[in-house]
Amino acid sequence: MPFSRVAFVAADADPAREALTALTRRYGQHKPEEADIIVALGGDGFMLEAVHSYMETKVPIFGMHRGTVGFLMNRYEEHNLKERLQRATEVVLHPLRMTAVTGDGQTHEAVAINEVSMLRQTRQAAKIRIFIDGKERMSELACDGALVSTPAGSSAYNLSVHGPVLPLGSSVLALTPISAFRPRRWRGAILPHTAVVKFVMLEPEKRPVSACADRDEVRDVIEVTVREDRALSMRLLFDPEHNLEERIVAEQFQP
Repeated sequence: MPFSRVAFVAADADPAREALTALTRRYGQHKPEEADIIVALGGDGFMLEAVHSYMETKVPIFGMHRGTVGFLMNRYEEHNLKERLQRATEVVLHPLRMTAVTGDGQTHEAVAINEVSMLRQTRQAAKIRIFIDGKERMSELACDGALVSTPAGSSAYNLSVHGPVLPLGSSVLALTPISAFRPRRWRGAILPHTAVVKFVMLEPEKRPVSACADRDEVRDVIEVTVREDRALSMRLLFDPEHNLEERIVAEQFQP
């Protein structure tokens, strides 16, 4: 489709703000909700913010690297942007939906593009019981935490805690422990994308745990349910020579 109306959004950093000025001068500026495409200028953190902020608009997002980490970003160039957008390949991602219940009985919901993670809040290890599709699979995991990752997020935090990198088209999720103490040799599981994962915190008053869905944190949780939300979708665009599928494969061969 032609991308005649472009909305530029930028991180609050000098390189991103300077790029915003240059690009809007050259190509004009539209409101994100009225645009054909949103161009996000910054790093991966800002890209995730942009996707969360504009998910409801269903407008595709093309990121250009003007930040620190640029795994989700295309290279920055001021020239030939319209031609690049026409050639770009689209990836459709579905987020995870987290439903967290806290000790005071409140329920909190949030969505995550990368992962939903449970993390201990104090010096003591967390103790977590894990259910998959209503069936208890682990009676007690003593750990610093655990996470459920999407394929798109599998090369981020999930990889840093030795979880598997998942191809985009694999239709699976990664369930990965964070510094597991018992059972010591458990390295996690790969689950179908339809799986419903439920974490029940054991001894939550003595061993408090927080739950994070990308940027949203809920503290003192006693129960967290994670599932893929197929009702929500995000459209990301990438240069053909630097598409996200290729980056995920290449990440597994980094020294």
